[in-house]
Amino acid sequence: MPYYTAIVTLLAVALYFFLATRVAAARGKFNVKHPATTGNPDFERIFRVHINTLEWLPTFLVPLWLCAIYLSDVTAAALGLVWIVGRAIYFAGYSQAVEKRLPGFFIQALACLLLFIGAAAGVVMHLSGR
Repeated sequence: MPYYTAIVTLLAVALYFFLATRVAAARGKFNVKHPATTGNPDFERIFRVHINTLEWLPTFLVPLWLCAIYLSDVTAAALGLVWIVGRAIYFAGYSQAVEKRLPGFFIQALACLLLFIGAAAGVVMHLSGR
C-alpha cells in the first residue's frame, strides 16, 4: 500500500483548499463580487493560480499514483512533494506578478514529467515481468 503517496495526495488537496481560501480573501480585498472572475488584475492572478492548479491536478494525480503502484511509493511521494513546493512557489510568484510565475511552473511541470516517466517505466517493467 502506497502510504507516503496517500499522505502527499492529502497535502496536495490541502494546498488546493488553501488556494481556494486565498481566492475568497482576494474577492473581499479587491471587491470582486460573485460570480465575477475579472475586474482586478491582482484578484485575477490569484484566481488563475487556483484554477491552474485544478487544471494540473489530473496531470499530477494520475502519474503520481501509477508511479507509486508500479514503481515506488517513496519515489512518487518525493516527486509529489516537489510538485507541491513548485505549486507553492508558483502561487507566491504569480500573486506578485505574471512574470514571477515561471520558476514554480517549471518545477511542478518537471515533477509531473518525472512522475509520468516513472509511471510508464513501472508499467512497462510490470508488463515484462520484472
